[in-house]
Amino acid sequence: MDFLKIIIAILLPPLGVFMQVGFGGAFWLNILLTLCGYIPGIVHAVWVIARR
Repeated sequence: MDFLKIIIAILLPPLGVFMQVGFGGAFWLNILLTLCGYIPGIVHAVWVIARR
């Protein structure tokens, strides 16, 4: 299941974070990072998924 979440995080970083933590602070931070640049959003999403 984590492999699927990581694939989703690469394609749509906020969706991957949402699937992992819901509407928490990490989700909103990921939206902000994704808007600032796609790569920081991916890195943050993979980090959140791998951490839990």
